[in-house]
Amino acid sequence: MKPKDKINSILIANRGEIAIRIAQTAKKMGIESVGIRTQKEPNAHYLTQMDRILDFPEREKNDIPEFLDIESLVLLAKRNKIDAIHPGYGYLSENAQFAIRCTEEGVIFIGPSPRVIQNMGDKVIAKEIAAKGKVPMLGGSKGCVDTLDEALEIAKQIGYPLIIKACAGGGGRGMRIVRKQSEMKQMYFSAASEAQSAFNNPEVFIEKYLENPRHIEVQIVADSYGNVIHLGERECSVQRKHQKLLEEAPSPALDEALRKRMTDAAISLAKEAGYVSLGTVEFLLDKDKNFYFMEMNTRVQVEHPVTEMITGLDLIELQIRVANGEKLPITQNDVKLNGWAIECRINAEDVQSDFSPYLGVIKALKMPKGEGVRIDSGVTVGSEITPHFDSMIAKLIVHAKDRKTVIENTLHALDDFQVKGLKTTIPFDKAVLHNEVFRKGDFDTSFIEKDMDSMVYREKDEELLAALFAVSHFEKQNKAQDCRKEDLDLWALRNRINNM
Repeated sequence: MKPKDKINSILIANRGEIAIRIAQTAKKMGIESVGIRTQKEPNAHYLTQMDRILDFPEREKNDIPEFLDIESLVLLAKRNKIDAIHPGYGYLSENAQFAIRCTEEGVIFIGPSPRVIQNMGDKVIAKEIAAKGKVPMLGGSKGCVDTLDEALEIAKQIGYPLIIKACAGGGGRGMRIVRKQSEMKQMYFSAASEAQSAFNNPEVFIEKYLENPRHIEVQIVADSYGNVIHLGERECSVQRKHQKLLEEAPSPALDEALRKRMTDAAISLAKEAGYVSLGTVEFLLDKDKNFYFMEMNTRVQVEHPVTEMITGLDLIELQIRVANGEKLPITQNDVKLNGWAIECRINAEDVQSDFSPYLGVIKALKMPKGEGVRIDSGVTVGSEITPHFDSMIAKLIVHAKDRKTVIENTLHALDDFQVKGLKTTIPFDKAVLHNEVFRKGDFDTSFIEKDMDSMVYREKDEELLAALFAVSHFEKQNKAQDCRKEDLDLWALRNRINNM
């Protein structure tokens, strides 16, 4: 059903699978989806799913990547009389200046207000808001730490280990763990340098470091009428270098009582922040089931499909309706968590080479189908993985009645997922799902380093097949050598006859 008034067209300021995902919901709602064609991938698959395509405007300087060029994107929307911009995830999705420029030019930004984006993006202000909302937090600095001496003094007060984080960003960048005083100087300046490079802001803050916690996030959505609800939680502890690799919903670590406490805290934070839109509150959970606020993401998450699968809700639709000024069409009592869902990020990466991107062209592609199986993808046969963009091929999302069943069903789907021409993370995903620690649900953020013997799963018959291949190859070589020996003997005999 189409929104009541304002939004009739959306410029999707993104690419790949999330651009297609947004276009699908827009089409369902009777809204025109407008995609952006760039010179780096003029024949990209996501463009085939758009109602209208606009070429990215020519620029005098091309030093800013297209999807980070605020002025060009806003100008594109305004000149073509497009009602709203959806930023997707990444790029400018959490950029307050982008939201400000949209507002100034009369374009609806599908996301929270610039003030809220700014506040939640500033980790120090976000912690202050969380404290007002009585959300549990780890001890640490009250604000940004300006000098090494100040950092050392705070370390004395809270003790080691501690973690240094960028005040202006997240995603694992500008983040360093310090386990003893002798490491503080190097880690402090290293974190500040990376923060400057990643966020153009060198400021950092310090908090107590929780060894091997679980990483659990709560999905919330709020409208401009004061209604705030949660849509359950997601388990995001399978990660490497603070980057999520596989997610599930709900979390095997939560019972109903803990879920209630954690989701109540997320709603309290959203209300205290004056939040309006889709958002995610991220928590750390220790072994004693104590949880602590980490940060809030003011955008749709990569892993949002697992929440959609267990709630039956379209999160992008809720996001658009709230941006359109509508009341939430559901209440908390309407939200039911049904079954279990897992998402595997299928990336073009060489797992055995430290997950390095694997560039190349997809020569053949077969994606799994079936009940409870969903694929979110932005590629097709002939698509190229280039250094210009991320290496994601697809997201495989599987839903089933319980966790045991969804693990088995996901493994079957991974068996049916075939990509030729590139190395992918499929063997890694299989290794995780076969791992006994993961299967028991008793894992944390140290899972990959501590509990995985191998980064890739070896099929049961793989070693036997390799041995058979080696034997066959050896026999062929010997046969070839024998043939060459016979040929040489015949050649020698012919020479003797000719010389007689």
